[in-house]
Amino acid sequence: MDNARQILEEMNDRSREVFRRVVEGYLATGDPVGSRTLTRDMSEKVSAATIRNVMQDLEYLGLLDSPHVSAGRVPTQQGLRMFVDGLLEVSDLELNDREKIDATLGSNSDDVSLALDRIGSALSGVTQGASLVLAPKREAPIKHIEFVALGHDRALVVLVFGDGHVENRIFHPPPGQTPSSMREAANFLNALIEGKTLSDVQTVIAKEIDKRRQEIDGLAHQLVESGLAVWEGEADSYERLIVRGRANLINSEVEQEDLDRMKTLFDDLERKRDIAEFLELTDQGEGVRIFIGSENKLFSLSGSSLVVSPYMNADRKIVGAVGVIGPTRLNYGRIVPIVDYTAQLVGKLIADRK
Repeated sequence: MDNARQILEEMNDRSREVFRRVVEGYLATGDPVGSRTLTRDMSEKVSAATIRNVMQDLEYLGLLDSPHVSAGRVPTQQGLRMFVDGLLEVSDLELNDREKIDATLGSNSDDVSLALDRIGSALSGVTQGASLVLAPKREAPIKHIEFVALGHDRALVVLVFGDGHVENRIFHPPPGQTPSSMREAANFLNALIEGKTLSDVQTVIAKEIDKRRQEIDGLAHQLVESGLAVWEGEADSYERLIVRGRANLINSEVEQEDLDRMKTLFDDLERKRDIAEFLELTDQGEGVRIFIGSENKLFSLSGSSLVVSPYMNADRKIVGAVGVIGPTRLNYGRIVPIVDYTAQLVGKLIADRK
């Protein structure tokens, strides 16, 4: 988007105002914005013909599009991206919205899952979109790891946690594994894991593999990486995503094509595929991020936008995320502070119950 920012900087005041008013009009109504409408709103008196010429230039730059034969224009995905990055005015969080979100913490229940469910429902109600809450993983120190061969293409990993909890997980090891290589992998892990969680172990192993790569048998190395991928990406994540408010999107007045896209979106959500990627969207630092259309790796087929923010635990580690998803015609200026506040609230909830 560096090129888009350069385009915005090089626009004259008139072009920038026409572009901004077209986008704001589209976000407010969902309809194409025509030159006659703009002549009534522009800060300077200009003719409809002049505005049409400006809109044609913006269309040539890939920022606007003509959905029909009419002269009205709508922003493209690139145009929305440029508007969000350079012209979006974020409003303050409204008191009424804050009170509705705060009210979710009125219960004295110690069940974090129920609290996150209530927060997700409130977020959906306030934004009239679908809310997403990625709950924190269960993080307990690991005491012991063991690999057991079940056949030529199946193996069992036994995880013994410090709190006495035991988990058995089946995975497919890389070809060529032997009982000896599995013992080597288990010994390597057990020498590192005391007092560490799965997330900690993943970080430590990455560093150890870099440092001791020549000491580790190649096949055992593959086993370690394959096993961790199963633990982190498949086992826990499938139950971690809380989705509320899908009816807000399915029942809204949308075109059939948009409805089909939304159904695709929720099919993805209900199957909970690639949930690990959802958290990866937020791992580049604090703050709210906006993904528009195909920029959103997880929901690229839906033609939707995702406004998402990570939240942290008491140790300032990102452990989950909250977000709102809807059509690209979102009121970004209002949604951003709501998501930001909700993420901070969830982070405080998790930190206080550590």
